Amino acid sequence: MAVEEQVALAEAPTAEAAMPLEPSRWLQYLPALYHENEFLGRFLRVPEEIVAQVEEVLAEIHRYFDPLMAPASFLPWLATWIDLALDENWPEAQRRQLIREGTELYRWRGTRRGMITYLRIYAGVEPEIVEHRTAEEGGPFAFTVILRVAEASRVDEARVRAIIEAEKPAHTTYRLQIEGERH
Repeated sequence: MAVEEQVALAEAPTAEAAMPLEPSRWLQYLPALYHENEFLGRFLRVPEEIVAQVEEVLAEIHRYFDPLMAPASFLPWLATWIDLALDENWPEAQRRQLIREGTELYRWRGTRRGMITYLRIYAGVEPEIVEHRTAEEGGPFAFTVILRVAEASRVDEARVRAIIEAEKPAHTTYRLQIEGERH
């Protein structure tokens, strides 16, 4: 194929470009004088397409407020409504569950129940919390969190400590034990 033919093909309009755009449906709302105006019909297609996209989102807006149905990209913003900071390294299902139970977690923040629930969501196992009552055990305001998991090396200790720090009463201290299960 000669260079001139290639240039002619490259400059030829595609089938899509050759097809005229449908005039905007919005023309019907203008005075009759404008109904047949081809330029105005094409011009109004731009805002009409933008509004159509917004209308699609609004038709499904209820899905955005359900953590099980919201788009994954919307989850961090949804979590801020209930004062949760999501770890983007968590699997999506875990983040959705945390948001879903977030209001209950917030209600129990600073309590044993709240900490157990949060750690169960994170680690996937039921944590054990041992409260120390005597000075020999560490004092009345100390406790130990024990996580028995399949593989201790897979648990992010820094993340677990951050969860405990956020959930425990301010005046308490703790020890953390992460144990792999014995086979």
